[in-house]
Amino acid sequence: MSESRQVRKVGMLTGGGDAPGLNGVIRAVTTRCEEYGYEVVGVKRGWKGLLSPESDSFVPLDTDGVRNILEEGGTILGSSRTNPYKNEGDAEKVVENMKAQGIDALVAIGGDDTLGVARRLNDDFGVQVVGCPKTIDNDLSATDTTFGYDTAVSIATDAIDKLRTTAKSHERIVVVEVMGRHAGWITWGAGLASAANFTLIPEVDPDLDRMQKVFKDRAARGEKWGLVAVSEGVTLGEEFMTQAPERDEFGHVQLGGIGETLAGELENRTGIETRHVVLGHLQRGGTPTANDRILSTRYGLRAAEAVKADEWGQMVALRGNDVVTVSLSEATDETKTVPEDLYKVLDTFFG
Repeated sequence: MSESRQVRKVGMLTGGGDAPGLNGVIRAVTTRCEEYGYEVVGVKRGWKGLLSPESDSFVPLDTDGVRNILEEGGTILGSSRTNPYKNEGDAEKVVENMKAQGIDALVAIGGDDTLGVARRLNDDFGVQVVGCPKTIDNDLSATDTTFGYDTAVSIATDAIDKLRTTAKSHERIVVVEVMGRHAGWITWGAGLASAANFTLIPEVDPDLDRMQKVFKDRAARGEKWGLVAVSEGVTLGEEFMTQAPERDEFGHVQLGGIGETLAGELENRTGIETRHVVLGHLQRGGTPTANDRILSTRYGLRAAEAVKADEWGQMVALRGNDVVTVSLSEATDETKTVPEDLYKVLDTFFG
């Protein structure tokens, strides 16, 4: 990799699914970089903005312009799931367009796909990049938690709490499908916080026989209702349940259907009317919690400091109470899943 080049202009992009707290990072990076004397430009629509620029793809950012965006959900820069490494020659276009815009360094805010691209651009072309972890799934390695996760868990918990009154009133089992492809962190948190009768995550095979017995026993005691939180990545066989066969540019299918399938299975086994609810993108929306506003701000400030310190190829991460930097390779090599000891915490309250 080439030696560090002097930084005058810092680019910033948000990629992948939106998450509450993105604007907090944008605000913090902009404010701190301006203090350092850097020019800051926002790249709209993630990697797509650098691969196929449009007339509005590059937006100047300053402290006054971002002062009041901390409480806003989503991202003022927009996002996409564009993969510059999908087609030959596209990564080179990204590098060329950065040079054409005079961007000396880049802060990439995203999950494993976005940061995986950032890592490769740093390795292959010496792009001066700093990563910031963003995913409501909380499945990025090398950091204790990611911003957006706390908000997503709070939204899912609130939804399950509300569904409890309906389940009781109509004597039904309600299955709530929660986001989570390979890691069940959101479902784990929401299931525990809402006292769901069962919480199913991709890391553990579901025990339908146990669920059948528990719900039949509850019905015999006069409690002919129940709540089940299930991650969208849970399988009842070998394959994910999907909404369509198409894949995005990173090879991911759109999951969906486990909630409906599980509801049918439970109704057949228990004889209790069972409904399903898919929370979907509700979990991404709305204003970030106080925790996510604080964490995203700390991440953004540390990312700007990493730019000043030439910490290229690094990602900011929370370790205990400290925000540190770790290598992008460490951050993206492995998916962080729910460990067995934390699942046992849930299992204690099943019933």
